Amino acid sequence: MAVAPRKLKVSNKTSKTTNETKKDKYCGLDRKTLVGIYRTMYLSRRIDDKEIQLKSQNRVFFQISGAGHEAVTVAAGLALKPGYDWFYPYYRDRALMLQLGMTPLEMFYSSVGAEKDPNSHGRQMPSHWGSVKLNVPSQSSPTGTQALQAVGAAEASYRASLVKELQDKVKGFKGDEVVYVSLGDGTTSEGEFWEALNTACNLKLPVIFLVEDNGYAISVPIEVQTAGGDISKLVQGFPNLLVQKCDGTKPLESYETFRRAVEFTRARKGAALIHAKVIRPYSHSLSDDERLYRPEEERQQEAAIDPLKTYAEFLINEGLATAEDLEKIRQEVDREVNEAAEIALNTPQPPPESALRNVFSPDVDPTSKEFDTEEGAELHGTPGTMVDLINRCLHEEMERDVRIIVFGEDVADCSREQYLDRVKGKGGVFKVTANLQRRFGSARVFNSPLAEANIVGRAIGMATRGLKPVVEIQFFDYIFPAFHQIRNELAVMRWRSDGEWKCPVVIRVPVGGYLKGGAVYHSQSGTTLFAHTPGILIAYPSNALDANGLLRTAIRCDDPVLFLEHKHLYRQVYNKSQYPGKDFMIPFGKAKIVREGTDVTIVTFGALVQKSLEAAKRLEKEGISVEVIDLRTLVPYDWERIAESVKKTSRVIIAHEDPLSFGYGAEIAARIADELFEWLDAPVKRVASTDTFVAYAPQVEDFILPQIEDVEKAVLEIVKY
Repeated sequence: MAVAPRKLKVSNKTSKTTNETKKDKYCGLDRKTLVGIYRTMYLSRRIDDKEIQLKSQNRVFFQISGAGHEAVTVAAGLALKPGYDWFYPYYRDRALMLQLGMTPLEMFYSSVGAEKDPNSHGRQMPSHWGSVKLNVPSQSSPTGTQALQAVGAAEASYRASLVKELQDKVKGFKGDEVVYVSLGDGTTSEGEFWEALNTACNLKLPVIFLVEDNGYAISVPIEVQTAGGDISKLVQGFPNLLVQKCDGTKPLESYETFRRAVEFTRARKGAALIHAKVIRPYSHSLSDDERLYRPEEERQQEAAIDPLKTYAEFLINEGLATAEDLEKIRQEVDREVNEAAEIALNTPQPPPESALRNVFSPDVDPTSKEFDTEEGAELHGTPGTMVDLINRCLHEEMERDVRIIVFGEDVADCSREQYLDRVKGKGGVFKVTANLQRRFGSARVFNSPLAEANIVGRAIGMATRGLKPVVEIQFFDYIFPAFHQIRNELAVMRWRSDGEWKCPVVIRVPVGGYLKGGAVYHSQSGTTLFAHTPGILIAYPSNALDANGLLRTAIRCDDPVLFLEHKHLYRQVYNKSQYPGKDFMIPFGKAKIVREGTDVTIVTFGALVQKSLEAAKRLEKEGISVEVIDLRTLVPYDWERIAESVKKTSRVIIAHEDPLSFGYGAEIAARIADELFEWLDAPVKRVASTDTFVAYAPQVEDFILPQIEDVEKAVLEIVKY
């Protein structure tokens, strides 16, 4: 009897050792999971194939596949936590989305443009992923834009770890959540990829960058895209970055690589970059034919290492599955795919009028009475400039709402905090953000790199997780590196997801000319480009009081706002105001008649308001009564007030600082001509800048920008009719 327990004990040890060896061999994954990897990869490929078939039958309208990328993206899904971690995938990541929990039916809803499509409700191409329940913010077509947003999403968690009061405000804050972002080898050529990597490493953010290198960006091979043809070699110098390379056609190698990256980032040691070599057995998309630029032998070489082929062989050779087991899986998947496709094909698309849904927030209306506390506001204290009243509004709003984060170039008082008690502090080149860092700390007020896309892209990521970024672009002239993020991401996020996602960011921007020496790159006023972009609100105050009330509305509303602050008006004596109180708000779309008149209406905004008033005073001496309307917001604008005034005066001029041709004034002029023609006694006239840029020489600048005399001349011409 004494021998049996000893034998049993030895037997247990041997069995345990064998099991541990087996466990290590398969990276800790059990048989069910290992076979499940094959099923998910095959499912992903069959959905691609079915979409391709349907596209050839004109039953779906676009197809782009994840073929060849299945192994590494399934591995990513296994290593990360759906609904816990955050995901910024790109269009090759079908297998990732399946592994996270998106169903084939949901993918086919996207293929057919169905209303039920959870990614975009029929608004985006297939494979543009988005899921609220899985923590996948709406993804778009521009390659690389997602990288900065992923950094912003990770930064939201980082900021919450520094400010305890933010922890219940940041969506999905756990303290150790990781952000995944994937991109192709071609996307690593984008500047925003490098900007994202720079900030992620600088702040040690928990971001895993997956570069899925299939060797081609459409037809451009990797050696043409990337110096040396190897992105992982180029990024070796980044601090706090775990760089790994793996064969992305091998699921277990990919999983082990991801497991290390997840452990590193979850422990907040820094960011990680995984460079996965994968294949692309199909053309870039159905709009591309790779046979035009890839020889047959190259395609055959890739076919030999197709993960569906090699991993099936692995399972059989390891005794984890038989050929019959895998065939049964394939038959089940084929049935599931065909059934899902058939259901989706018989699912209705959205009604046509749904196109108008979710351009702006359906719940928070900044034009409503809720945002109108203008009437009866009690002014008190010493009159302040526009800078003073904007600064005070920022202080009060940051005190009221801990979610507000302020950043941009030079906005902090002093990034090196140890010097704060020894220096006066910067607080912006115009001092608009002075003392915000001192009051609210460096976790909520901080400087950004000199990179405008970096500012806006990070802000989008933060806003999708519930923060309220109020960022500054130092000069309007330099906003254009961020235009890509503003136009294709910020403004369209709510619409392209049909209200599933939003990013209510406020972008403050000093704008305009009339400052001697501003020249070409410190005097621009290109509001038309932004007003033409659906989904973004635009405020443009002409005085201190309006700046205070409109900024408070911008911060408290639920949509992206471009808040334009005219540099020439920042410290003018004539537009000073006493303080209106911490709940003073002016609704968007509410113009103000700043001078009443009966003969001519001038519709204007910004610096042209004061110039129009000065012209009106001169014209009064000649017996001409001019009514001046300050629009205050450009999107939306107060059409009712314009129409009311034009019906009274029968003559109208639109005056603005943008160049004359194709400008903002042309839209208002066209609408007046269209809807108010019967009330007009004269042609609609515009006063604007010349169709040039702004020059350095003062007398040339004066010629270019509209002056008081130009407004006066236009009025005199129009009253002759």
